[in-house]
Amino acid sequence: MRLERLTEDQINASLRELDGWTVKDGKLHKDFAFDDFIEAFGFMTKASLHIEKMNHHPEWFNVYNRLSVDLTTHDAGGITQNDIMLAKLLNSLK
Repeated sequence: MRLERLTEDQINASLRELDGWTVKDGKLHKDFAFDDFIEAFGFMTKASLHIEKMNHHPEWFNVYNRLSVDLTTHDAGGITQNDIMLAKLLNSLK
């Protein structure tokens, strides 16, 4: 099943439900902050179990207690409903 890229209006409507997420360089983006590296890495580990089940993997970058996440669906050439669902999942795990 091929996912369809969301329109700008659809993305903006979804952003109203996604605390802390923005669109940056055509991708959903959020910076997470944790108390320390162990907490950041623990979040990534916990998230990875759910992410693998979704088979929809984020672009993420971790330095010490900070994690930057970018979501896009490469096959669709932009943001899809899968990205919205993954953003909601990550917010629920924090």
